[in-house]
Amino acid sequence: MATFQYTAVDKFGKEKRGSIDATAPDRAAAMLKGEGLMPIKVTEANIFSKDINIGGSKVNNRELAVFCRQFVSIINAGVPIMDALGMMEEQTANKAFKKALTEVRQSVAKGETLGNSMRAHPEIFPSMLINMVDAGEASGSIDVSFTRMATQFEKDAYLAGLVKKAMVYPIVVLIVAIAVCVVLLVKVVPTFMEMFKDIDIEMPKITMFVVHASDWLQANWFIALAIIVIIAIGFKIFTSTKTGTVFFATMAIKLPAIKNFTIKSSSSRLARTLSTLTASGISMIDSLEITAKTMSNYLFKQAVYECKEEVKKGVPLSEPLKRCGLFPPMVIHMTKIGEETGDLEAMLTKMADYYDEEVEAATQALMAALEPMIILLMAGVCGVIIGAVIAPMGALYSGLDNM
Repeated sequence: MATFQYTAVDKFGKEKRGSIDATAPDRAAAMLKGEGLMPIKVTEANIFSKDINIGGSKVNNRELAVFCRQFVSIINAGVPIMDALGMMEEQTANKAFKKALTEVRQSVAKGETLGNSMRAHPEIFPSMLINMVDAGEASGSIDVSFTRMATQFEKDAYLAGLVKKAMVYPIVVLIVAIAVCVVLLVKVVPTFMEMFKDIDIEMPKITMFVVHASDWLQANWFIALAIIVIIAIGFKIFTSTKTGTVFFATMAIKLPAIKNFTIKSSSSRLARTLSTLTASGISMIDSLEITAKTMSNYLFKQAVYECKEEVKKGVPLSEPLKRCGLFPPMVIHMTKIGEETGDLEAMLTKMADYYDEEVEAATQALMAALEPMIILLMAGVCGVIIGAVIAPMGALYSGLDNM
């Protein structure tokens, strides 16, 4: 199987360019004709013309939300699914997404369902979307499924944006502060200490400590760099192990600074995802399975998996949610009320809306807590260095006063 670049004309006379996988050029041309295109030029892609996907082929939530919204608008206008996929393919900038849509359209043209066609591209289409499409095709309400998924992806993208917003500023401040400390140690301290080289005064201990640190960093900067790289690699390896995953998941619900954010964001994800899935007629067991996969915190993920096993046995969802001890009382109470009234979907939706607002408030509180903590920490480190530089001046003035 090789990749071929093609130039073709559709039935409206519009020129199209793209790539297609086939065993030979004539086979590629035949496949294009089967799609209603008249091939003009078909050449095998080389290393310079082949599509290169940097950073993986995964599509982000914002792109998926836009795709779902636009797809619904097109099919609600009476456009057949095949033509809708073609239109989406033409206007998609993400090359990996475009290629997947091409293959999905080809699969649908052969008589396969849209859900099964998407299932062949798990790196592009999340399992939640695929299951929703399956449910929509079975019930004849595929537009409703895509509308709900658009809302789901928009909420997920919003939550992800809040997390980035909470973390970007502290990380930038930390990096800048470390850079300032390095400049002080490597440039400022040596230059300033030259002034006292020929003066016979006893240097304060803090000054000598900083001077030794400066000398060591200048002479062994490569060792310091190697230590940083080793720590970064070790951290990444540790986080990829089950022990590391459990450790950081536990810290996320124990540390006061991020505890509220972790619990509320997990509660929002649980409620929103379950509401979206159950509203489309997907069974509670399958909904819990999919929801568990979307949970970012390992402890919450395992808790949802355990809830699924309990629900399999006929236990109401509210009971294992309570026993796991991770979710707030409101989640448990509202779930129980929804089960008792037979309107769990509506309660989950209300719960999701509530916790979306709570997550935003928790993000603001997290930023408000992290910013001064990092500033104080870096101010303390920089203050020690600056104090070490100024201390000899005090010793010198004291010596002059005693003369």
